[in-house]
Amino acid sequence: MNRIACAACPLFPLAARLRAEPELAGEALAIVEGNGQAARVLAATRAARRAGVRPGSTLTQARALVPKLVARARDIECEATAQEVLLETAETFSPRVEDGGPGVAYLDLHGLDRHYRGKEPAHGGIGREEPERELGKALLHALDRERLPVRVGIASNKLAARTAASLFPTPTVVPAGHEPAFLAPLPLERLSPSIEIAETLERWGLRSIGELARLPAAEVASRLGEIGRELHASARGLDLRPLVPRSAPPDFREGMMLEWPLVNLEPFLFLARAALDRLCRRLETQGLGCARLEMSLRLEPDGVYQRSLTLPSPTRDTKTLLTLVRLDLEQHTPGAPVVGFALTAQPDRPRAAQLSIFGPAALSPERLATTLARLFALLGPGRVGSPALADGHRPERFALADFRPPPPPRVRAQPPRARGLLAVRVLRPAVEIEVNTRPAAGGSPAFLRPVRPPALPADPRAVVAVPSRQRSAAAAGSRPAAGASPRIEGAVRVASGPWELEEGWWTEAPVRREYWDVELDGGGLYRIYRDRESDLWLLDGIYD
Repeated sequence: MNRIACAACPLFPLAARLRAEPELAGEALAIVEGNGQAARVLAATRAARRAGVRPGSTLTQARALVPKLVARARDIECEATAQEVLLETAETFSPRVEDGGPGVAYLDLHGLDRHYRGKEPAHGGIGREEPERELGKALLHALDRERLPVRVGIASNKLAARTAASLFPTPTVVPAGHEPAFLAPLPLERLSPSIEIAETLERWGLRSIGELARLPAAEVASRLGEIGRELHASARGLDLRPLVPRSAPPDFREGMMLEWPLVNLEPFLFLARAALDRLCRRLETQGLGCARLEMSLRLEPDGVYQRSLTLPSPTRDTKTLLTLVRLDLEQHTPGAPVVGFALTAQPDRPRAAQLSIFGPAALSPERLATTLARLFALLGPGRVGSPALADGHRPERFALADFRPPPPPRVRAQPPRARGLLAVRVLRPAVEIEVNTRPAAGGSPAFLRPVRPPALPADPRAVVAVPSRQRSAAAAGSRPAAGASPRIEGAVRVASGPWELEEGWWTEAPVRREYWDVELDGGGLYRIYRDRESDLWLLDGIYD
């Protein structure tokens, strides 16, 4: 026989608001609906109820009883978020969960008894605690951690489970097959009949569910029609409504309506941080991360301002998300006071990290995402990414692609065997050098002077090069400062070239170069080129 659990949150509008503002839990608080004199109390905290504040009374009557009563308008955004949290927490216990309306969730307990075998009773008692009661307590504790006080009822159908969830103490477990006996002494209001049907049953003299169940089913159906037949079946503990599992939403949402319009950024960030904390806890429960954060601001009087922030890697770091929100709002101000907000996280699986047995741990994907997200926010779009090959001949030409590091390899690759190839260390930007084509007598290197010849001589062995930023240091015979460009000086022993390059001849700034590979007599193999447009010599790379 199937078993169903019902988690019902009493005073749900109040619980949803206290989840967003937990600091008001100890205050005399009332949730009101309506404006001005028409505002009426929907729910109130225990401190307010002790002072006489009751649901249905006007806000003026409530303030007459409690002058310091804190009033909050009913927040549909908070209630929708709290309902999602209720269902998400229930889904951690059962894969089949039905949305029963505001503050109500139904769970299919089929097959879960093997995970809750029951505990030994305390103080040497006899028997074991029921597995279903243990499951109900675990569900209560899980929802308490989410600041949602609920009551749990367990029975064989949704009607009995919902009725059991409204009783105290909680959890209330109705044994299988005992649903009629459980419902019999309860008043007829538990069946939620319409006003006309309730008045008819009262004229018949019926007060309890058991009295209705003892009437002949055919007589009730002939007088009340189809509604009477369904009520009579419910009174006998028969509920033929199946449990309909819900489909999980594609995103996670947190938000609230503000009591006063906000015009400064810091107060808004204070409230957004609390919302992001709740959002990250929900993502962590599901094992997901935020891949894109959508921000929707309600502006005074009837405006809406929306922004979308894409992260380079899914993350659950609150500081990263808050930094992104702050930097984005500093660059793109809404332009009007904010009266409400909603933060929506598009989830994705976090990137796997490479574990290490020996040595320091690998870089965490979340820390990498944090750094990249800050760079994106500070530098702007199109300024952060991975270099990629571009269609062109210039060695320094590249394109900027999205940064998407590949996942770590499952098997360690064997390093390739060396083939005696040279590697070039490319200098970016290229270092300007001076080429002297006047060889000294006897083949010794000529004195370096800032002479820039119009062309490379026929004999490449006469070329002498030095970085132009170190000409004065070379002339004085002193060493260059630490961190300066590499020192290159000497006569060319072997030269290969030129390799001519011409690109972008149809543009205003075409590229015309002559590339040479030169080896100096003092050692060292370098790649240099002459820019025909500026008639400058530049060091492009060093061969290792």
